[in-house]
Amino acid sequence: MTNATNHNQKNTKAKSKAHQKTGVKTDVKQAITDRIVALMERGTEAWKKTWKAAAAAGMPCNASTGAPYRGVNILILWAQREEAGFSSNRWMTYKQAQAVGAQVRKGEKSVACVYFEMLKRKESQEEAEFFPMAKAFSLFNLDQIDNVPEQLQDYIDDMTLPAFSQDEIAEQFIAASGAQIEHHGNRAFYRPSTDTIVLPEREAFISSANYYATACHELTHWTGHKSRLDRDFSKSRRFGDEHYAFEELVAELGSAFLAGHFRFIDATVENHASYLASWIKVLKNDKSAIFTAAKHASAAYEFLADLADTATEQGEEQTPAMQTAA
Repeated sequence: MTNATNHNQKNTKAKSKAHQKTGVKTDVKQAITDRIVALMERGTEAWKKTWKAAAAAGMPCNASTGAPYRGVNILILWAQREEAGFSSNRWMTYKQAQAVGAQVRKGEKSVACVYFEMLKRKESQEEAEFFPMAKAFSLFNLDQIDNVPEQLQDYIDDMTLPAFSQDEIAEQFIAASGAQIEHHGNRAFYRPSTDTIVLPEREAFISSANYYATACHELTHWTGHKSRLDRDFSKSRRFGDEHYAFEELVAELGSAFLAGHFRFIDATVENHASYLASWIKVLKNDKSAIFTAAKHASAAYEFLADLADTATEQGEEQTPAMQTAA
């Protein structure tokens, strides 16, 4: 065998390995996109059902660390919980389970989630020296794990909402945003020109949960103002004529994340079924789109949550002074 042949075979093997690696990394995004698209293609009722069940359970988090999952991983874990019928919304890696003396039951299947690792370009003239690479990791639901330590189980059981009604918490949350909200008419929308949210009167909604879900949807739009998160997809050629529908997808996910935060059991925004076809089109044309939408929705959710936390802290600081003065 000649040196040239050896060299060619090595190159072929190297390319094959590189292709396999690239394929795995690419498949992470494609597999997740395919899953979300499949859910959308099942229709409006299936889409709503997933988020209703998710909201009742709250935001998914890591059982070992207590850290909440973010971005597209929220959608993945919500969908997996609904499809598998899990009762828990807490997850662990195989190694985390082993580390606390627990054991994933034989035959149980994991769900693939994703994180992004910043890699340095080897040889490139591009301005961005680093680029994000999607990588998969596997999680198991606590329902799939035996011998979860009592102290960890106690920690999980303690993760409940404060002793306030949903309405009270939501009212405080909305007030903390500082958003200007008007109540009139029969349509809910955010008006960028005046930076105002318009909602129908509360009595027009079938439940308080639906009112707050709609308010959260419009608040997500509100976070996109240039003075806040400066989110404007109309400037991007990436989504073309679908940029409006893409912003609606961000708001839909943002509302779902907030509903999960409040655990609204029956919260849906009724007027977005017409966007499903547009969302499916965007996601099929761009396998990174759902990641982008979930990232922006998470940013909006966290922005609003930070405003609420700040308002709570300020209220706690003022309370002792008010009591002394009284």
